[in-house]
Amino acid sequence: MLHQMIWRSMAMLVMGWLCVGCGGAAGTSGGGGGDQSSGGTVKLTGSGASFPAPLYEFWFKEYSDSQDGVRVDYQAKGSGAGIKDFINKTVDFGASDAAMKDEEMAEVADGVQLLPMTAGEVVLAYNLEGVNEIKLTREAYANIFLGKLTKWNDPAIAEANPGVTLPDEGITVVRRADSSGTTFVFTQHLTAISEDWANGPGTGKTVVWPASDKFIASPGNDGVTATIKQTPGAIGYIEYGFAKQTKTAMASLQNNAGKFVQPSLESGQAALANVQMPPDLRAWLPDPEGDEAYPIVSYTWLLCYKKYDDPQKAEALKGLVKYCLTEGQKVSDKMGYVPLPESVVSLVEQALENIE
Repeated sequence: MLHQMIWRSMAMLVMGWLCVGCGGAAGTSGGGGGDQSSGGTVKLTGSGASFPAPLYEFWFKEYSDSQDGVRVDYQAKGSGAGIKDFINKTVDFGASDAAMKDEEMAEVADGVQLLPMTAGEVVLAYNLEGVNEIKLTREAYANIFLGKLTKWNDPAIAEANPGVTLPDEGITVVRRADSSGTTFVFTQHLTAISEDWANGPGTGKTVVWPASDKFIASPGNDGVTATIKQTPGAIGYIEYGFAKQTKTAMASLQNNAGKFVQPSLESGQAALANVQMPPDLRAWLPDPEGDEAYPIVSYTWLLCYKKYDDPQKAEALKGLVKYCLTEGQKVSDKMGYVPLPESVVSLVEQALENIE
């Protein structure tokens, strides 16, 4: 039953994009941190990252259903939009895969508390008929997204895949159209491993992509997933859970140790194992070490105010976060996310005391 509920949550996001453009829950907003509580119900509104959206929407529905008088609405519209909404105080919380910068936090008079809630892997999903497994070296996948490697049977790919029949087919790159934390995580990794990338597009929630008719832009992780599924010869970067739940093929990527690693709960945990969470809870993993570590892994954060005008909202939000840190973590791996290490859960629980 739980597996069916999780599948429906993921499928609705991708199918929603196929039908109407860009998925995401219906969201509402109001001045001063979202809609005011009314009729005995405390309503929390949030917006932002699509990377954790299937998990967040599952958590938030489960929590709302289990509580009398609390409703949580979340709109997945990209990390950049979530940070903007949070700064403008049109929501009660934001969500981003790119932790807010100091200058962004300085714009929020009520203070900012960043809370890592889960972690996930950015995978390279592809659509290549008859090719169920493929390995990509660091140089190969960097050059694909630089627009320098344009054929699937290029020697740079073929040499890493002996015995695999690769078609003489052009590569279509699917990238994000919106301001995206997933893009930030992916381009931060490319900047760490490729001098050409570092001196070219660089790192950001949006970057200047190569000018090519073989690059397609789609909004949200759900949009990119759907476009890959619809486009033979396509490759794009999405969160692992989207690929897992939609049964989209994923490349094995060469990691820092030179090993080819498939995304999985275990390879994600291996990547997190050597990362120390700092006091401000902003930890980055641009190129994690370890033989078994998957190379593109990130925490993703809720953006909360330190002070709320409505104390009921503050308490409801803290209750929601506590649920996500306990019961919520139990379903993370089933949905393709990496549960928080216990040490990080403890730090987030302590950080909740800064919210009032």
